[in-house]
Amino acid sequence: MGNKPGRPKNQTARREALVDAAGRAIAERGLDGLRIKDIAAEAGVSAGSVLYYYPELDELVVEVHQGAVERYLTARQASVDGVIGAAARLRALLGSGLPGGSGDAVHGLLFELHRRADRSSGHATLMASLFAREVALYSTILEVGVAVGEFTLTEPVADVARNLVALEDGYGLHIVSRNTELTPDVARRLLLGYARTVTGCPEL
Repeated sequence: MGNKPGRPKNQTARREALVDAAGRAIAERGLDGLRIKDIAAEAGVSAGSVLYYYPELDELVVEVHQGAVERYLTARQASVDGVIGAAARLRALLGSGLPGGSGDAVHGLLFELHRRADRSSGHATLMASLFAREVALYSTILEVGVAVGEFTLTEPVADVARNLVALEDGYGLHIVSRNTELTPDVARRLLLGYARTVTGCPEL
């Protein structure tokens, strides 16, 4: 009886370990042809153990997607924490949204998982939620910049924010796809150029 309170926590830890293992398996092998035994091998458990916690593979993949989204957004928010001034915060946020290179594991995993959006409502919801929350991050900074006189926008806040997120996503896809014409430095320069144009802020 004394062991019962610890059981849910243990099960939660095991599920989290399987989600981490599945994320690694997807990053290494991709979603096409992903098998339970690949995840089991990454986790160091039997295939039966994976099926015990996740009878449906897509349920596990959705949890991988959700975890990846939350970690990514937490990192983006952390990039601006403690940064003073709207222009400085916008520069910091822009820098946090691009892959570090073609081997960037976080962006590679997110792009791979986003591919499921056209076939799965769960993945589509997560992809749309990520976009909306990134837009909200940008919108907050842009609104503050306008309020304090650092920015004079040429377009509505929501349009600028959506364009910034969409540009990041587009450039990011090229970066992880090894397009040598769009390195992280080039993509960041292009993003900052757009941001300067639409905010009228030379500090960017």
